[in-house]
Amino acid sequence: MNVDLHSHSLASDGLLKPAAVAMRARAGGVDVWALTDHDETSGLAEAKEAAEALGMRFIPGVEISVTWRPSPAQKDVTIHVVGLNIDPHNEVLAAGLKGIRSGRDERARRMALDLEIAGVRGAFEGAKKYAINPELLSRTHFARYLVEVGMVSSTHQAFNRYLTEGKPGYVEHEWASLPQAMEWILGAGGVPVVAHPGRYKLSTPQLNRFFGEFQQLGGGAIEVMTGSHTSEQYNHFAEVCRCFGFRASRGSDYHGPGESRVEPGSLPPLPRDLTPVWQDW
Repeated sequence: MNVDLHSHSLASDGLLKPAAVAMRARAGGVDVWALTDHDETSGLAEAKEAAEALGMRFIPGVEISVTWRPSPAQKDVTIHVVGLNIDPHNEVLAAGLKGIRSGRDERARRMALDLEIAGVRGAFEGAKKYAINPELLSRTHFARYLVEVGMVSSTHQAFNRYLTEGKPGYVEHEWASLPQAMEWILGAGGVPVVAHPGRYKLSTPQLNRFFGEFQQLGGGAIEVMTGSHTSEQYNHFAEVCRCFGFRASRGSDYHGPGESRVEPGSLPPLPRDLTPVWQDW
């Protein structure tokens, strides 16, 4: 069974409508598919209808931005937690996500000001052109504008030169706390999953500490096979699953043509000895 439980649409920072993402997933041989837009569930109804019409089992999801501090003496880091098999109509989850989205506009304006100082004019309005959902103006939309005006040749280069920590367009932001995100996901009947754990700039002890907190708060799964991981990281996080007793997830983190490392459904299968996060579904 081909399962892909991490993807994005125009409802957040993807390039395609939810139905079009469903078509890409089906074309990639996906049997069970989840849409997991950032801090947003508005694309789930369209995604579900399209998935079922294409013969796929649909899993409603969301990806929540979390602010976590490795230690009192260190800076906050942003970690993403995916909620799978959620009830998208849950009022507590909806209110929590709305609260996160409300801070994105101010952050985007600060990013635009910093980019203007760095010589990039019109970044706020330019990025807005790419954000179909005005509440979800993100770094990815700024990256697309930087490509448009010729400051960089790709969105990947835009992040490296302008949009990561220490670069001209990076602005720190306070997202949900880990306890809040876990409460929202679990309260909506969902399963929390640590998204692409290999992406975070954390040492192994720091990441293990995060996993411990995540587990204590009711978390029981991490992404092992994801478009952000190398083959070495596949093996490493499979071992993390074994050590912590986590279930394993698989998801391409697909954002659209030309911006994603892998297509939906194209990742290697999970190691046979791991318990899939979807086993009970």
